[in-house]
Amino acid sequence: MSSNCRQSLSCKSHGLPMVCVKQMVRAKQSIGKTACLTVCLSLCLMAGATSQLAAQVLPHRQAHAHNDYLHDRPLADALAHGFCSVEADIFLVKGQLLVAHTQLELNRDLTLERLYLQPLKQRMLENEGRIYRDGPPFGLLIDIKSEAESTYRELHTLLAKYASLLTRVEEGRLTPGAVNVVISGNRPQELIAAQATRYCGIDGRVGDLASDVSSHRPAHLLPMISDNWNSQFRWRGVGSMPESEKQKLLDIVERAHKQGRVVRFWATPESTELWTMLLEAQVDLINTDKLAELQKFLLARSKTQAR
Repeated sequence: MSSNCRQSLSCKSHGLPMVCVKQMVRAKQSIGKTACLTVCLSLCLMAGATSQLAAQVLPHRQAHAHNDYLHDRPLADALAHGFCSVEADIFLVKGQLLVAHTQLELNRDLTLERLYLQPLKQRMLENEGRIYRDGPPFGLLIDIKSEAESTYRELHTLLAKYASLLTRVEEGRLTPGAVNVVISGNRPQELIAAQATRYCGIDGRVGDLASDVSSHRPAHLLPMISDNWNSQFRWRGVGSMPESEKQKLLDIVERAHKQGRVVRFWATPESTELWTMLLEAQVDLINTDKLAELQKFLLARSKTQAR
């Protein structure tokens, strides 16, 4: 795509949703400026319509979109399915925070600000201070893939621009916002903990629940406990979960909740049996790549419980 075409298609200049960025940068360089404009404006208008529909869907506070940016429309697809939490991996590249799974997929147009922070702020403004009107706070899990401290310093500067959107902590005092940011991956824990003002918490691990240091950290600093399902359990979501593993799961959740922390597991098998077990154990977030399937499951379960 030519630089002129990219500038002419700026979502900001056209007043269109930022969720169109990913489709824009996929436009082939071989097409002309007029054709590029026509195609991308159409995509943007479609994204805008979907954004309006997403505001009407039932929010599912347990639904977490793993590697959300890999979907056709980052953030927009999750919102359209009622997800209340998404995950984005970031790399610091020449002062820019780029969203990608690996360095091979880096694209300078796919920034954290464009894909997530700008559209979330716009959504908050449209929904009276919430991402879902009258819905729960929204979770943005940011997985740092590049060097921890330098990436986080740049991230902190960026998050400060969106202070009105985010939950923040100032001198130990928590001010809730529409979006809760949690830092995972390469986590500069001591740097974050030492900040007088911050706009995020730290993603902990199961081992932190019993740690003399981490277990006494306030919930606003360590709000989440995440871990690899396969490192904690052998059950793969087929048949009955062994009683010993079920009890271990219940113990993890109970300890986390007593400390005021939410629980999430990654690498969980994508099965309704496992999702059912997670809900029954009161695991707070269900990690999935299958947005439609989890939405359908949660809707069916809520209808059953309402009878």
